[in-house]
Amino acid sequence: MLRGMATSIFYADDLEAAKDWYAEFFGIEPYYHVPGGYYEFRIGDYQHEFGLVNRAYAPAGARNAPGGAIVHWHVDDLRATVDRLLELGATTYDPITPRGDSGFVTASVVDPFGNVLGLMSNPHYLEILGMTGPARPAPADPAGGHRAG
Repeated sequence: MLRGMATSIFYADDLEAAKDWYAEFFGIEPYYHVPGGYYEFRIGDYQHEFGLVNRAYAPAGARNAPGGAIVHWHVDDLRATVDRLLELGATTYDPITPRGDSGFVTASVVDPFGNVLGLMSNPHYLEILGMTGPARPAPADPAGGHRAG
């Protein structure tokens, strides 16, 4: 049974540029690093893992084009978040779109590295967060390569 999102992985040909781009967007540096292969951030209310992997390690046959499953991240201000990502060089994949009349609104962009980043205003997310509260932030990675926590 699926218990919860553990890690979202994006591939990039230029891993350092992807790390810098996402650090700028998130406003934090990655907490974990494998030289030449991987960076990981902990983000959001539940400190979900957001990983960047050198595309050289992508599975055989992996597409190098946007598409497939899209993870939508809840954001408080969808318009401002989309605008910020576009300012940073992302392109629109799916414009801001209301999904019915219950307050669910989605959008997605393609980052400069070819990955689709889904964004969403999601009343259900806020309801669950209100019941559980946010997670504690992850400690820093003092060893520069060993996971904290």
